[in-house]
Formats: sequence, C-alpha cells, structure tokens
Amino acid sequence: MTANTEPAGSRGRVLLAKPRGYCAGVDRAVETVEVALEKYGAPIYVRKQIVHNVHVVKTLEERGAVFVDETEEVPEGAIVVFSAHGVAPVVHEEARRLDLRTIDATCPLVTKVHKEAVRFAAQDYDILLIGHEGHEEVIGTSGEAPDHIHLVDGPDDVANVKVRDPERVAWLSQTTLSVDETIATVEKLRERFPKLMDPPSDDICYATQNRQVAVKEMAAQSQLVIVVGSTNSSNSVRLVEVAKEHGADDARLVDYAEQIDPAWLEGVTTVGVTSGASVPDELVQGVLAWLAERGYGEAEEIESVEEHMRFSLPKELRRDLRITPV
Repeated sequence: MTANTEPAGSRGRVLLAKPRGYCAGVDRAVETVEVALEKYGAPIYVRKQIVHNVHVVKTLEERGAVFVDETEEVPEGAIVVFSAHGVAPVVHEEARRLDLRTIDATCPLVTKVHKEAVRFAAQDYDILLIGHEGHEEVIGTSGEAPDHIHLVDGPDDVANVKVRDPERVAWLSQTTLSVDETIATVEKLRERFPKLMDPPSDDICYATQNRQVAVKEMAAQSQLVIVVGSTNSSNSVRLVEVAKEHGADDARLVDYAEQIDPAWLEGVTTVGVTSGASVPDELVQGVLAWLAERGYGEAEEIESVEEHMRFSLPKELRRDLRITPV
C-alpha cells in the first residue's frame, strides 16, 4: 500500500544538499554517448555502464546505445565508447585487434590516477591502491601496472599488505571513496610503511569530496537522509554511510521516489536529500515532489561549495565534430 492517501498537512522541512548530482566527469561521459548517437547514428556500443545509474543507462538504451560487458561483444569495425570509470591497457589492445572505432570517455580525474600508477611503476615502487575489489575503476587502474599494484580495501585490510621493499611504497586511491575512510587507511599504511610516498595530488575526486562535505553538514540537522543513486554507484553508497556517521538517525539509497517507504518518515520532521555524482537532477526533483505531497514543504538548499569544473568531450569525438560541414 502506498502513502498517496495520506493527508498533505505540514509534517516537516526538507534540506537539499548542494552540490549534488552530476559531476563534470559524468556530464562529459553521458554527453559523449548522446553526441555520438547524434553524429554517427545508432547503434553506439558502450563497454560497461557509461556511469553507474540505472536511469541514465535505460534512457541511453532507448536512444540506441547498446551496453556490453566485454569488448569482444562489439561487432568488428563498430564504434565503442569506454565508460567514465576507465579501462586497462589490455582493453585498448582488444579494441585495436577487433578494428573498433573507440571513444574514450574515461573521467580525466581517473586518467590522472592511471598516469600516476604508470609513473610509480616505472620507478619500481610497490603501489598500494586503496579501493573496492571488483569495481571497474580499480580494475582499470590495476591493469596499468598489474605486477606492482596491491589492492587495499579499507583500514582493516592494511595488515594483509605484502611488499617487496617497505622503503619503496606509494599509495593511490579509487576516486569515489569516503574521504574519511581513505584518510584512515593511509594513516594505517603509514604506520606500517613510514616512507610511504603520496600521489602528487589528492586522488579522491573534487565532486566526491564536495558531496560528502555537503552531506555532513546536512546530516547533522536531519533525522532521515535520502540519497538518490544506484546500488552499484560507489560514491552514492558512500553518501549513505557518511550521513549515518555524521548525525542522521537513518539514511537510505533509492533510484526513484517510488522506492521510498513511507514508514521511513514516521516521526521525522527534517528530511535531507542529496544525490550521487551520476544522478540526473530530474530524479531528485521527483523525490522532492513525492515528499511535498506528504507534507514536507519547499526545500532549503544547504550549499557547502560552488562547483565550476567542466571537461571537454573526448578528442576522438571533437576531431570528428570539427569536420562536420556547417
């Protein structure tokens, strides 16, 4: 039974995190597929989900994108887009072997981590990659230097790390992790390896950090935080954890407003709302409308930092767009 029959009397307020939703890397990746479909026509093949959001993937499928798990599933000579999470060098080699036309939509911030891995490996460091096993970004980064990279899945995994030379160790991280957990992991690693080398700049992406900062501020004032995002979105899952760790009594992850359980609102006077970095704002607006129908009034934005980052489209696409007759 849904809550559509509930009276719409005033029940409380809504706090809306800002920034939220699309980051520059996601915006670029989604636009890449959209522009490729317009330029070349359907089908456009995409290796893995272009970003981790079920609504985005479904919408692009309806426009003619075909999502595949492996490069070998793409017909010879076809166009394939690599997702925002990045791929290992072996994937590029597979694409060349199959004579595929590739468009690399890897987020530039992920590409930065790939380059750091190559540089540390060239200097013969053991590289401790902080991240979650099986995540596409981790698989892609690990593929840059498989003989040098060791995965560290959080602080509790530090004790399992084995390296060749404790004095030649560097760390990198998946870009979508919890900032606090990454700091805790690095601190533990440094206890074991005092000469641990840092990356040239922070690997946690600006958008992940900004969204976590906004949620921390909002969670301290909220009894319930609703995070709009998919379960396979690492940064969205982290937002739920951050909300619970910083004052919210409860935090829930939903793809759509229809997934909200009215029971979550029992006794709640302040609801916080945010979304992961791969979530279009229309889904957030759907949640706000759902809450408004149940007596939670106009949303008050909680802004922690302004974002102005933009990334240009992949070079392969820019090249072809330049030769289009005007």
